[in-house]
Amino acid sequence: MKFCNTCVYPMVAATALTADNEGKCSGCKVSEQRETIDWDRRLEEFKKLIDRYRSNSDYDVVIPVSGGKDSYFQVHFALEHGLRPLLVTYHGDAFTNEGEKNLHNMRRVFDCDHLIYRPSSTLLKRLNRIGFKLQGDNNWHNHAGIFTYPIQVAVKHRIPIILWGEHGFMDIAGMYSYNDYVEFTAKYRYEHCLHGFDWFDFTDEGLEKNGRPDIKEGISEKELVWLKYPSDTEIDDVGVRGIYLSNYIKWSGSQNADLVESKYGWKPFESEQERTYRKISNLDDIHENGIHDYMKFIKFGYGRATDHASKDIRDGLITRDKGIEYVNHYDHVKPMKSLNHWLEYVQMKERDFDEIADSFRDPRVWFIRNGKWVKDCIDGELREFGDVLLEKKQREKYKELN
Repeated sequence: MKFCNTCVYPMVAATALTADNEGKCSGCKVSEQRETIDWDRRLEEFKKLIDRYRSNSDYDVVIPVSGGKDSYFQVHFALEHGLRPLLVTYHGDAFTNEGEKNLHNMRRVFDCDHLIYRPSSTLLKRLNRIGFKLQGDNNWHNHAGIFTYPIQVAVKHRIPIILWGEHGFMDIAGMYSYNDYVEFTAKYRYEHCLHGFDWFDFTDEGLEKNGRPDIKEGISEKELVWLKYPSDTEIDDVGVRGIYLSNYIKWSGSQNADLVESKYGWKPFESEQERTYRKISNLDDIHENGIHDYMKFIKFGYGRATDHASKDIRDGLITRDKGIEYVNHYDHVKPMKSLNHWLEYVQMKERDFDEIADSFRDPRVWFIRNGKWVKDCIDGELREFGDVLLEKKQREKYKELN
């Protein structure tokens, strides 16, 4: 395994990274661009753009919000610039206590209209089980809802602008340059946010067609109407565009947290987290910092502490040595609080969870030694991380270490 020599990302990652000849990853290189941009000019560009789209409908912009620090900041920014936003939330049935309070506080502190869509719990349990068995992602429905329902709302209410915060794949991995002014697209949603799956893959018919009738849950097309992305014709008729604030202002999650906590009473986590040192991120779902992130470790050998440490290193908040310390302390931890909650929610046994999880390990990362999973760590050590539960035939793609 190779790691960036500036942040702590591995080169085999969920968000594809590249490295230059000096060993610096594409995410770090794009992050450095922020220091060369005339942000005053960018803000003027935003004002001119938004003035062209001040809506004839009842709202100027749709803002997808989770109740997190960044969505609070997006609303704060929109109101500062005289926009009338419609706040839209996909609620995936697993908000943390802090996240739920922050979410419902938004309508009061901002005095904005706020739509919250909550699919049936029975349906969400079935989607959790299918997502986990199909692609090792119990939270697929969450990402699909976040990147579908607000677009449906924009089309329905004829609101031309959707105001997102940062582009995650550009921020983390350097997928684009800040000079690209990248916007939200159906292609980005499908290929990256939804990992190449869509609503039809979760119906009985879709699972049968894709050779997975064994995990059918009786889901029909009608139950997933909220996951149907609008057609190109519908989007073009309204002229919907999804723009990222991080292209127009110097984005900082930590500064966003400081501002909204002092100004609007937003609250971070009260307790320590099992898989990261940060208390300001991913409050909207119990499993984002929990088993959803643990599955990233199972697949690729790193987790949320790597994500957070890399951002903080790039922002000058911590050293790389401190980041490595966080990675070694948190990335491998099995989050029992989140896992026990989810296992009870979907009625699954821990042993079954572990066996299914093992089947998604990336052979570029994971090896086998004496019946244990082994990988290269960022400090140069080979370490063991749990028993191999795969059958002998399934182990063939993993190199056996002596």
